[in-house]
Amino acid sequence: MLLAHDVAGTGEPVLLLHAGVADRRVWQAQWEPLAERFRVIRCDLRGFGETPIPPGSYSNTDDIIALLDHLGVEQAAVVGSSFGGRVALELAASHPERVSRLVLLCPAFAGLDPTPDAAAFDEREEALAEAEDLDGLVELNVATWLGPEADDAARDFVRQMQRRAFEVQLAADAEPVQPEMVRVEVDPTQIACPAVIVAGRHDMDLFLAIAAHLAETMPRARLVELDWAGHLPGLERPGETTDLILDALTE
Repeated sequence: MLLAHDVAGTGEPVLLLHAGVADRRVWQAQWEPLAERFRVIRCDLRGFGETPIPPGSYSNTDDIIALLDHLGVEQAAVVGSSFGGRVALELAASHPERVSRLVLLCPAFAGLDPTPDAAAFDEREEALAEAEDLDGLVELNVATWLGPEADDAARDFVRQMQRRAFEVQLAADAEPVQPEMVRVEVDPTQIACPAVIVAGRHDMDLFLAIAAHLAETMPRARLVELDWAGHLPGLERPGETTDLILDALTE
């Protein structure tokens, strides 16, 4: 299955991977500025936006490799936000020859224990899912993942994208055979490409710990801390985040 995607611009390839509360539209503010200098690719991972999530096992990294092969891209810089950052790490770990550099905005990572705020969020989200409270699920995620700099338009945008993701994923969960995501083990010490790790001061404690851990253990990583940001800086201060990504891609 080919992931839904867009391509624009010319030059060195840059792949954009969205957060788990969003889809490929989340990069809209960065799209044109990046396309002025790069060949930019954005995709909807399975279960998000316009990409369905059929029953059975699948791998996000396999899906991305199939997309890159389809587009004739041998190697790309990868910009990943949150869950997209985790997928970017899995791609760099399993296919290092396909990744030239990483820019990770508040990335997810499976190697650390949950912090109390993360555990409380998971418990609340699970309860809302069991109650089939879609509105409650959407509002919990909007309130959790956007920092104080986000305006009403950004909150409505996340609300729209998150609702779409939940609708697709909950429908798949109701099928007799459910989808099963196969994860890739990531050892940060073995990811040798240049990397910029971004952390937002207003983010969940878990993601601050993840960013610090990755910056300390990845051989060629550096940490950028944003004192104004929550979990989705690209929606909170779009222009400033675009400049940060451009700097990270060209340093």
